[in-house]
Amino acid sequence: MTLQALDTFANNGSRSTSPLAAMRIALTLVESASTEALRQRAAQVLGNGLGLDCAECLYVEGSGRWLGRDDDAAQFDCSDFSHPYAHVIRSGKAITLSVGDARTRLDHAEFQSQVAHFAGAKRLQVRPLRAQDGEQEWLGVLLMVGEEDTFTTLDEDPGMAAFEALLCRLWARLSREQGERHRSRALRDSLVKLNDGARRQALADQLSAELLGQSSAMQALRRQVVRAAETNLAVLLQGETGTGKDRVARAIHQFSARAKSPFMAINCAAIPEALLESELFGHAKGAFSGADQAQEGLISQADGGTLFLDEVGDMPLALQAKLLRVLESGRYRPLGASEERCADLRLVAATHQPLREHIRTQQFRADLYYRLGQFPLNLPPLAERRDDIAQLAQSFINDFCLREEREEVGITPAALRLLKQRDYPGNVRELKNLIDYACAMTPQGADIDAYVLPGEQEVESSRASTPQGNSMAFTLPNDIDDLRQALRDVETAIIRQRLRHFGGNRAQAAASLGLPKRTLAHKCQLLELDTK
Repeated sequence: MTLQALDTFANNGSRSTSPLAAMRIALTLVESASTEALRQRAAQVLGNGLGLDCAECLYVEGSGRWLGRDDDAAQFDCSDFSHPYAHVIRSGKAITLSVGDARTRLDHAEFQSQVAHFAGAKRLQVRPLRAQDGEQEWLGVLLMVGEEDTFTTLDEDPGMAAFEALLCRLWARLSREQGERHRSRALRDSLVKLNDGARRQALADQLSAELLGQSSAMQALRRQVVRAAETNLAVLLQGETGTGKDRVARAIHQFSARAKSPFMAINCAAIPEALLESELFGHAKGAFSGADQAQEGLISQADGGTLFLDEVGDMPLALQAKLLRVLESGRYRPLGASEERCADLRLVAATHQPLREHIRTQQFRADLYYRLGQFPLNLPPLAERRDDIAQLAQSFINDFCLREEREEVGITPAALRLLKQRDYPGNVRELKNLIDYACAMTPQGADIDAYVLPGEQEVESSRASTPQGNSMAFTLPNDIDDLRQALRDVETAIIRQRLRHFGGNRAQAAASLGLPKRTLAHKCQLLELDTK
């Protein structure tokens, strides 16, 4: 390819000694920043240079099965011979025919719409465009429509060959560069996503110190808390009583952009209706009897931070309407005040009430429900995360010992087994109260055993209560199929009752059973009644 050849083409095939026209053509193509721009410029140069009615570059898309156009969504199947492009791609040779013949011989709807407005006497030529390096892959085809004499000598014109060679070389280079940029962008995007995912996972792992548990339910909850904290959406926490909604609310605040601003909380069910509005919105001096001075409400105090409304399902309907206005406009009016105020806060609400049912019974506003629930979070009950009970129990034991300045307390396998089998209508809160009681009832130097757990003592007492007092009464089942296990269960119950009776003193329990202390200690170990 030479400038003289380009110059020949630039002057419609007439020889000229001026290289400037060829240089302009080359620069016009070389300066294209993308394959789309290159195709448009090449079509414009051809149309202007040859006086064509139409000049258009179609491209072969990535799979090699389709030809596409830059200006619309039309696609041409490379194996569909109802249009001329398939013939050119298959043969690798240009074809020339009249528009009239094309209308008669080819019935592809998209192609017919391309040439519908041209006169039948016009000629059209379709030329293949192929990269000349590497695997010589197909780039696309060139469609030209014009007068018949325009195409008579075009195949022999060195200017046309030079133009096509330059076009294909630039096209192939830009395709490679765009492909590399696309791959780099995809890699960068994937790394960003990976980094975001790793960052969120690291934050979720940090939360494991506040929201205890390694069950799948708790891991999923911690990830949701991190995602909620990244937004400024109102969060609605729903779950059974005792599932830790207050802890989740504080975690959302702690990991949000508002962490350095106030976190204000109020239990809507614990405050009388007459005082709740004043607590939330504040009041001016003299707003009501006893209002001797103005008072800032929690909405004002939470400005810039987070307001947590626990048990929002118990909020009176009249107050729900006022809360909705705060959420929608950020404006509120304290009781007795003459001017409105603005508040920028993030709202987290929680309830164990079935709000949808309350909406049906007109106890809760539907519009407030949907406004509160921009980011809904459901907290799992303890029954769905029993694998976390051992970790939770140990954490509560540690808290008790630190709070009460007690020596370290352990827990026996038998006690843990019973804890995992219990029902917890009060969820984690109930488990904590149970552990606190068991710690208080466990003698110094001993570990929590099953007999000190609330409920277990009553069971053992009922089993032990007979007219003789110290004798044990058992109701033996009729379906015993393992005598050894049945005897083991009876022995376990007797030893547990004696240990309970003597406050965990093994020496006294052993003496009452006529056993050496060492023998009783060994049995406790075998029966998993004591880790000592």
